[in-house]
Amino acid sequence: YINELSDKKQSLLHGPDLEDFVSGDLQDRSKWAEYKGNLKRQKGDRLRLPPWLKTEIPIGKNYNKLKNTLRNLNLHTVCEEARCPNIGECWGGGEYATATATIMLMGDTCTRGCRFCSVKTSRQPPPLDPDEPLNTAKAIAEWGLDYVVLTSVDRDDIADGGAEHIAKTVSYLKERNSKILVECLTPDFRGDKTSVEKVALSGLDVYAHNVETVRELQRQVRDPRANFDQSLSVLKHAKKVKPALLSKTSIMLGLGETDKQVYSTLTELREAGVDCLTLGQYMQPTKRHLKVEEYITPEKFQYWEKIGTELGFLYTASGPLVRSSYKAGRHIVAVTGWAAETGLKTTTDMDGLVSPKSPE
Repeated sequence: YINELSDKKQSLLHGPDLEDFVSGDLQDRSKWAEYKGNLKRQKGDRLRLPPWLKTEIPIGKNYNKLKNTLRNLNLHTVCEEARCPNIGECWGGGEYATATATIMLMGDTCTRGCRFCSVKTSRQPPPLDPDEPLNTAKAIAEWGLDYVVLTSVDRDDIADGGAEHIAKTVSYLKERNSKILVECLTPDFRGDKTSVEKVALSGLDVYAHNVETVRELQRQVRDPRANFDQSLSVLKHAKKVKPALLSKTSIMLGLGETDKQVYSTLTELREAGVDCLTLGQYMQPTKRHLKVEEYITPEKFQYWEKIGTELGFLYTASGPLVRSSYKAGRHIVAVTGWAAETGLKTTTDMDGLVSPKSPE
């Protein structure tokens, strides 16, 4: 007993200090394979977070600078609204001390109520800001970015679902910088092909729309107004009206899907001509949302990345913390050769000066 107390005292004396917690460097990744916690949820249980999903505290100069800049411009980001687990890495900057954010258009309130998403919902959100497309384009152009991701909430209260609003933002942005590469992560516009065409023909380079989960779990996971076939039709029509577009979608794992369902979904997406795919771990944003049914191991995500490559996706980004827009520019240019043409930089410091460091 005395020896046990002595060991505990030594652990307290020589354990992690404040700097260890601030740096976030508390994980011994070599022990991930030895993790013995439950990865599949039993009835009535709530799973504990495995070590590979514990991320750094989002602090630092770049993080604070980006947050303040966005607030001053009254711009919303999906990073904050959807409680993205990568916000510390993307906003705080990685190896090259750079920072990125995905801009969310049309406000911060959605007309849908998907059971996985923490974005605010309302049947009648505030009206659109008519100045937002131009102001957003000006802000992005001033930052000096070469690759930007624009996303939005669903606005079923608007006749075209906000398609014209998104298209204007892209057009204004391209007018100010014709070389900038633009990815739009769009709503499904209730399947309206005219709305899809507005965005697809606006000048963007990557048309993204997320199917979110396997076909079999659509009803349990997404708002009833969304479904797999409708999402698939959006992606197919965008490519039909502009074949040069890259199409992209994303799937969350850990919602109770089977391997057979995942494989079938990936196959169906590829047969529909979807070019790019991301897979990431579903993480419950609040207690009101769907519980995590399973934590997928990093090794299993590597397996799905291999399957995606074999199926013929232009690129497959697959990992526990991967999200649809995570390091999107790096992945896209790596497989298209756009970087050689543009000297692409996907990140910038927030003083409007492009980082002199190597691009991601």
